[in-house]
Amino acid sequence: MAEDHIPNPSSTCVVIGGQTFVGRFLVLRLLKLGNWIVRIADSSPSLNVEQNSLVSDAVADGRVSYFQVDVRDKSQLVRAVDGSSVIFVAETSGVSQCNLYESYMFIVQGAKNVINACRECKVKRLIYNSSADVVFDGSHHIRKGDESMPYPWKYTDMLMEMKAQAEALVLYANNHDDLLTCVLRPSNIFGPSDTHLVHAMVNQANSVWAKFVLGSGDNLSDFTYVENVAHAHICAAEALISRKNSVAGKAFFITNLEPRNYWEFVSRIYEGLGYKRPSIRVPPKIVNFLLPLLRWTSYKLESESDVKGLLVSVQFAIESSLFTRTFNCSAAKEHINYSPVVPLEEGIALTVKSFSHLAKSSLPSKQHQFKDYSKAEEILGYGKVADILLWRDEMETFTCFLITCGLFYWFLLSGRTFISSTAGLLLLAMFFLIVDSILPVNIFKKISIPCLAISEPTMRNMLDNVALIWNEGVQFAKTLAHGEDWSLFIKAAVILCFFKWISHSLTFLLGSVLVFAFTSFFIYEQYDDELDQFFRVVVIVAKSLLTLLLRSLPPSIISILSADDDLTEEQKQPVVK
Repeated sequence: MAEDHIPNPSSTCVVIGGQTFVGRFLVLRLLKLGNWIVRIADSSPSLNVEQNSLVSDAVADGRVSYFQVDVRDKSQLVRAVDGSSVIFVAETSGVSQCNLYESYMFIVQGAKNVINACRECKVKRLIYNSSADVVFDGSHHIRKGDESMPYPWKYTDMLMEMKAQAEALVLYANNHDDLLTCVLRPSNIFGPSDTHLVHAMVNQANSVWAKFVLGSGDNLSDFTYVENVAHAHICAAEALISRKNSVAGKAFFITNLEPRNYWEFVSRIYEGLGYKRPSIRVPPKIVNFLLPLLRWTSYKLESESDVKGLLVSVQFAIESSLFTRTFNCSAAKEHINYSPVVPLEEGIALTVKSFSHLAKSSLPSKQHQFKDYSKAEEILGYGKVADILLWRDEMETFTCFLITCGLFYWFLLSGRTFISSTAGLLLLAMFFLIVDSILPVNIFKKISIPCLAISEPTMRNMLDNVALIWNEGVQFAKTLAHGEDWSLFIKAAVILCFFKWISHSLTFLLGSVLVFAFTSFFIYEQYDDELDQFFRVVVIVAKSLLTLLLRSLPPSIISILSADDDLTEEQKQPVVK
């Protein structure tokens, strides 16, 4: 395991974002070296540490202090960095795809404020943690990319574009007021308590999406264990003094130096936690069709939309898993003396161990959950219909299915009219009743008369329901005849067009409903969680498309729809006399 070299036995450093994923590991590595006085600067109100930990002990003996800092406020940064010699910008909290303005203020304006605070306080060294994805355009493979790669002319991820702007500011600030700067670009950071890459994988482990391999499945990626990222920061801090000319004002890619098949890495995480590896391949043509559609939809939506944030995240996840992205770390090895301190396999094992509480065997199974009924039973109402459609008794369900298929054939496929088919059924029923009356009791048990009777309350309820439907229909027709409610007219026209359309394919539709009823609920009960997540995404995409459709309508139609909504709201309000 490589060692970090300490340039000064009494160096004071500030870790901005010290309670983030990368920041926590950087603080721990600095403290393990023993010769650093560490200031943790973060947006949290207080420092969160475990009792009897290395950080809590360092707080007690004065080697660690905490500053609550908002990077958008330079005065708060000045208070934190004054008197220090090295500034590490580990991560920026408060960043979200849903609010690009706030993200810009945290990332780009935050970087400007850090630079200005360093220059004002005469700080000598600034190391900024960026990302290897700042050179990724979302459309092309990167194979052994090095620091000579330019920034893309267009980004598909706005956060990466902001990261690129921030690191450009840091590099440009080099040698201004004796400030030496350096940027690190780690690729796919992962590790224990990962809040990004592995966290997203584990959250999706039980979902339907975890079963798919997008594209060819042979794309390579570089991954970087988080402790190696922390080690690289300390190497860069030393190199800014010992190798100033070859390091200052430069950016360096950081990886574990072990490119790995992306889907093999995902499978290692899943299998380590007891889940099945992705096995269903989605052809590249389908993915290449969906990707531009996602980009177009997210581009058209408002920047504040939560749906836009989700679509951009999904889009970036697809791009990350579809394209090869490997990087050449020769410059980091040569100029900042970087080499991984934790091998990739060991890093994966440590990461899986840290997520053991989310392993499949540790999660409560459906049999042990406090839930008497499945979601399918709740939809069907727990009764006899639910038992039949969920195949609780296979013989009973199969008998009902055969009877339903027989009725379907008798009424729709036999070529008879509805009246003649009904008359035939009544004739058949009469025949059975006559046979029943002729046969002796010891051969066939008689059907008692009360079994055929309909009670008076039941008949009254049936007639009341028929009368109610009739009266509502008459009222609807009167309202429609007055021609004052355009919304009602449009609804009626759409319904009539729909019935006209299905009248030409009624047989096919009823047959589809028959098959659907006896199969869909049974399948849904087996895969309810996966299907729920799938339908949730479908609803979100549908809402996005509906928003785009409404936005493209002529203003006159939008005003009519708005007027109808206002009229409906007025009708709902109680009238005060």
